[in-house]
Amino acid sequence: MVKDNKTFELKVFTIPTCSVCSAAKQIAYDVAKKLGLSYREVNMGTSEGLKEGMALNITSAPSITLNDEIIVVGRLISREKLEEEVRRRLEKMNTYGV
Repeated sequence: MVKDNKTFELKVFTIPTCSVCSAAKQIAYDVAKKLGLSYREVNMGTSEGLKEGMALNITSAPSITLNDEIIVVGRLISREKLEEEVRRRLEKMNTYGV
């Protein structure tokens, strides 16, 4: 596993009208905390947040990325699935020295 996970950022993209975004934020926060990752929320209801999402071709919420690599777009993912996917990607990044 990666020793300094703070160099990895788990980001959740939300919009104010999203009914499941609060659940997605909590799940992403919990996974980030458990794995020692940096965590950030991006509100695509703001012009800055929208620009950031559009730069990654994210057009719906909730969406979650790890270091700007998309994990899920426009749907809620379970805590278990998110943790599994993040661990897999961290292992891959560590293997390739990212």
